[in-house]
Amino acid sequence: MPSYRIGVIGRTGRGDYGHAMDEAFWHLPNCQIVAVADDDKTGLAATAKKLNVDQTFTDYRQMLDQARPDIVVIGQRWLDQHRDMAVAAAERGVHIYMEKPFCRTLAEADEIVDACERTHVKLALAHPTRYSPKLQTVKRLIAEGAIGRVLEYRGRGKEDRRGGGEDLWVLGTHVMDAIRAIAGHPAWCFARVTQNGRPVTKADVAEGAEGIGPLAGDAVAAMYGMNDGAMAYFQSVKNVAGKPSRYGLMIYGSSGVIEILEGTMPSVKYLGDPSWSPGRSKAAWQEVSSAGIGQPEVLEDDALKNRHRPAVLDLLEAIEENRQPLSSAYEARGATEMIVAVFESHRQSAPVSLPLENRQSPLTMLA
Repeated sequence: MPSYRIGVIGRTGRGDYGHAMDEAFWHLPNCQIVAVADDDKTGLAATAKKLNVDQTFTDYRQMLDQARPDIVVIGQRWLDQHRDMAVAAAERGVHIYMEKPFCRTLAEADEIVDACERTHVKLALAHPTRYSPKLQTVKRLIAEGAIGRVLEYRGRGKEDRRGGGEDLWVLGTHVMDAIRAIAGHPAWCFARVTQNGRPVTKADVAEGAEGIGPLAGDAVAAMYGMNDGAMAYFQSVKNVAGKPSRYGLMIYGSSGVIEILEGTMPSVKYLGDPSWSPGRSKAAWQEVSSAGIGQPEVLEDDALKNRHRPAVLDLLEAIEENRQPLSSAYEARGATEMIVAVFESHRQSAPVSLPLENRQSPLTMLA
């Protein structure tokens, strides 16, 4: 079994280490965390102590050059340095495990993909649902006709204080990736972005939180044309969160509904009801395990309880097998394109075809 040297990059106060990204390779027998980089000295010292690492750097480029890791974790949630860090790692031949969202623009996504292609680097994005065995079960159920012909995919964000444009970026990336994992890439998008009920204009654009870059809108509504003939929808409205949350993906078919949430072993439910109205049909929602509808869960692997473990194990296999990870740079760019398409369609006040011709931030180009 090959062994791997792991470097960790975080930015305390600027997205920190994401959802425990610094621990993603911890305790794997063939992986040793050898260095940590963080431009905040206090955060750097605390993380190095936790991970029992001696080599520390305030400059991630120095870490890449001096510690010479085989794989680097780009852990911070903030997006403003994702492109620079990923390109720096790829140009040095270092494989990458990166926190979502991917990056700020499609131009940045193209640059990351190009750098990975030139050096044959494997990049995996932290989209846990992409690695879930339950996602494969959902795909199998759809292929077997459990809900008939798929008519709609409906996704929503968390719709908390970040509702609208920020929710689309930060949490919508998981929903977009789930749609793509099941239905492929959309052919077109038609969307509207509003602020206080009116279409956003250039005057509404401001620097977004978490290094997102130009951002606007307290509500977004998007429609996508899928290549299987179904429609996909995403909507987020500020401060209307459900309890429990509506965050996730609903798949509506001619004879039933499947709901899948986010995670490595997410909640998945099935409704065998062509009317989509259990109040009228009296049909009951059923639990879905990795084995199928109403079946007991047969997978008890501890790795599935860890948000990152299935992804990093897949990344290691992808390196050894010289294939793309399940949530590769290409998949990450695809989810990013679905997000950017919302703002590009709003800018043009018309449907836009995918892939998008415009690779810059549409919000910087509003009239």
